Amino acid sequence: MSRIPVILDTDPGIDDAAAIAAALFAPQLDVRLLTTVAGNVGIEKTTRNALQLLHFWNRDIPVARGAASPLVRAPGDAASVHGESGMEGYAFVEHQRQPLALPAFEAIYQQLQASDEPLTLVAIGPLTNIALLLIQYPDCVAKIKRLVIMGGSAGRGNYTPNAEFNIAIDPEAAAKVFASGLEIVMCGLDVTNHALLDPLYLAQLPEINRTGKMLHALFSHYRSGSMSRGLKMHDLCAIAWLVKPELFTLQPCFVAVETHGEYTAGTTVVDIENRLKRPANVQVALQLDVAGFQAWVAQVIALAP
Repeated sequence: MSRIPVILDTDPGIDDAAAIAAALFAPQLDVRLLTTVAGNVGIEKTTRNALQLLHFWNRDIPVARGAASPLVRAPGDAASVHGESGMEGYAFVEHQRQPLALPAFEAIYQQLQASDEPLTLVAIGPLTNIALLLIQYPDCVAKIKRLVIMGGSAGRGNYTPNAEFNIAIDPEAAAKVFASGLEIVMCGLDVTNHALLDPLYLAQLPEINRTGKMLHALFSHYRSGSMSRGLKMHDLCAIAWLVKPELFTLQPCFVAVETHGEYTAGTTVVDIENRLKRPANVQVALQLDVAGFQAWVAQVIALAP
């Protein structure tokens, strides 16, 4: 089986930890590089968390530290959801791993240039690193097969009334990315709010493997849902689309990002009904086969150690 070569840009983050597990152990994917960005918590913490996870799984994948702040705005975070460390609840062992000396956008560019085939970028945090890549190396678009993101919403937000967190943290970066001409698949709140792991499966996690025990400990401190009602696995949706696209219903739409609104900055304006008469620039995920998603998560987590 030919595996999909992937660069994963992430801000771990508890649901990021689950997404990284799926990316590493899904047999369809070949993760070439992890890059970190400030988002759920600050860049030092997200980078530390990425390195801790790779050490936990004993995987030798390079990690590059990315942007510490949005392109023009002050940083925000979601420590209230993920805990002050970003991955509260599990005691990871000490290690000596270090990130690359290159900033994330340089490391991504080098991977793109070295590859014999276009690479898939998966971004499950704010889009700052991807915007910096496009600003510094606009020629790289030809080397990117597609960009799959967790972010945005065709409806309401989860950070402001209208804006989803990853887009709202750096709207200017998102606007740059959405206008880049890249092939983009957007897994936003329209599907991720339904991507629940149910309480029965959550309770069984510690008995599955070491990874299940670690994720259960993290999930017990995750505040996007609850262990008794189910937890939203936002970032896992981007990985799921790559591996099981049939679980999603997509619609090509023109999508713009609001950067100036007093109350609406970070809103993804998704023109589902083509009222603006603009060419579609994003494949927007609007529906999810929840049972199929849950079955896939259980399958891929069982492949981890």
